[in-house]
Amino acid sequence: MTVSAGPTLDDDLPLDDDLLEARRRDASDPLAAFRRRFYTRDGVLYMDGNSLGLLSRDAEAAVQSALAAWRDQAVEGWTGAPEPWFTMAERVAARQAALVGAAPDEVAVTGSTTANLHHLLLALYRPRGRRTRLVGDVLNFPSDLYALEAQVRRAGLDPSRDLILVGDRDGLLDEDDLIAAMDERAAVAVFSSVLYRSGQLLDMARLAAAARERGVLIGFDLSHSVGVVPHRLSDWGVDFAVWCNYKYVNGGPGTVAGLYLNRRHHGLVPPLTGWWGSDKRRQFEMLSTFVPAEGAAAWQVSTPPILSLAPLEAAVGILEEAGIERIRAKSLALTEFLLDLVDRHLAGFGFRVGTPREPHRRGGHVALRHPDGARIAAALRLYGVVPDFRPPDVIRLAPSPLYTRFEDVWLVVRRLRAMMEQRLHLQAAVPEGTVT
Repeated sequence: MTVSAGPTLDDDLPLDDDLLEARRRDASDPLAAFRRRFYTRDGVLYMDGNSLGLLSRDAEAAVQSALAAWRDQAVEGWTGAPEPWFTMAERVAARQAALVGAAPDEVAVTGSTTANLHHLLLALYRPRGRRTRLVGDVLNFPSDLYALEAQVRRAGLDPSRDLILVGDRDGLLDEDDLIAAMDERAAVAVFSSVLYRSGQLLDMARLAAAARERGVLIGFDLSHSVGVVPHRLSDWGVDFAVWCNYKYVNGGPGTVAGLYLNRRHHGLVPPLTGWWGSDKRRQFEMLSTFVPAEGAAAWQVSTPPILSLAPLEAAVGILEEAGIERIRAKSLALTEFLLDLVDRHLAGFGFRVGTPREPHRRGGHVALRHPDGARIAAALRLYGVVPDFRPPDVIRLAPSPLYTRFEDVWLVVRRLRAMMEQRLHLQAAVPEGTVT
């Protein structure tokens, strides 16, 4: 769907107290300068960074550099490029480790999120005795649920009995329910750090501690938290994690994913071995026997896609500059401002906030629930706002901290209110399908 700037909804902007407050916050924002490093569109308010982050000029330049090395050096680029390709995946992994609170040897940048989840569960989900159950929840992203069911079947078990999906409470999860499911019959538990519909942030430290006490291995999908929420995976004792790098990390559509494996599991031989997981000191000896790299690097399988890794390395560099704590502070301030505006300006239009109000329970996006959510989300795009919709009724608004201004948040709510007042959403066609 084409997104227009929707100028008719922004005519004669009133200089109200909310706009003044937004501009005051923007003027004192320590991350304001990062916006200029991203490609934004005039008049378009991008609120879908939790699906796909915007392109940065840094990432664009990194791709151009990789292309130039390919053009000028060809195969010599593996060792002779300005950023040698041979060690690029390991470099990016070591730098991403700080974002997830891990040691460099506990992180690998490889594969895709679902493939990495399958790979880790192949090694870690080993049903024995009474411990046969794989625990998840009904609100997890469908691809993760498909992987969990497939792994239960792979183990020769029945998903109707051995895949335990904890139910929700009006679109949210209760951590007491998750802990109760990690009983003496559970072998492994897999949850998302931030629920993709509601934006609820789970208490990973509490869940990891409960899993250890009960003898259950625990992993998380960090796709909706990495790059916007600080993590301390190693300190919390998390066993494993997976994530994508195209949301808040801004690494590019479908870019290489990441995985974390706690050091206590480093003695495992990856079930899927390939030459890029070899000890790099011996990789080009072309040994007929697999000699694994140390740590999570052994879980790489195939040659990494350099033209995808290059923008990711640049994107991680921006996150390092900005600092994950400052990113989190601005993210919370943006979503708090959004919630306040919604409460005061959208009352009476049938919206309901589906995201927890408490800062420590909130990820990077806000979920607005409405019976006509699909039509409203489609109409917003006609008036210059790019949101996201998730069935059955969730409009997701994600003000990404590196390029979203407080004034942008004010404009989103203003356009949404004007649209609802004029009932313009009733003219919008409901789109078929959505993009994750």
